[in-house]
Amino acid sequence: MSFEEALERVSRDDSFRATVYAMNTLLIHKGIYTQQEFRTLFVEWVEKENKKKRASDGSVERSKAASA
Repeated sequence: MSFEEALERVSRDDSFRATVYAMNTLLIHKGIYTQQEFRTLFVEWVEKENKKKRASDGSVERSKAASA
């Protein structure tokens, strides 16, 4: 299967997932970073995003309470 055929067979979301998979696999195989480094940074990103969501959820709750 060619790259173009593969692109035609998947959704936009799956195309993005395949891109991330290919890039991470290549970077690990090339020794740019280790799988453990990737996992550490992945967890770090999720924790940061969760903090942002909690902070914005709190500000939404405060604004709802203030307008009530």
